[in-house]
Amino acid sequence: MTDMTTTPEGDQEPRVSTRKATQRGGGDPATRGRTTIADGVVEKIAGLAARDVVGVHAMGSGLARTFGAVRDRVPGGSRSVARGVKAEVGEVQTALDLEIVVDYGVSIADVARAVRENVIASVERMTGLEVVEVNIAVSDVKLPDEEDEEPEPPRIQ
Repeated sequence: MTDMTTTPEGDQEPRVSTRKATQRGGGDPATRGRTTIADGVVEKIAGLAARDVVGVHAMGSGLARTFGAVRDRVPGGSRSVARGVKAEVGEVQTALDLEIVVDYGVSIADVARAVRENVIASVERMTGLEVVEVNIAVSDVKLPDEEDEEPEPPRIQ
């Protein structure tokens, strides 16, 4: 739209409207809204990352593994990848507690270091959260001649 403006000398000049173009929503789309991540999501990521480390035989205490094995065998039951993992998730940080069973003969210190590195890398990459600590409790050692604590499958009669 063009209006005519009169100058003090009496000449007429076109006046151009200088209305600013407004941007919808205002600002970077990445800053519009909030993302929250549930504790269970971080626990699953950490559980899978810990299980990927050579020397980790299982996750969780003996009782948790036994109950988990029973639950895994129930039709429709799902395998708990978060077994042995507890996460506390804040807005930008998370802390993790893991309970693991290591294979006999491996260096527990090396396995713990590798678990920490893999868990931190996986959680930070996938969630964007800062992992402030990963506490690891080694609850058992799996001996070579020891059977797993999983109960026998139900027999069909």
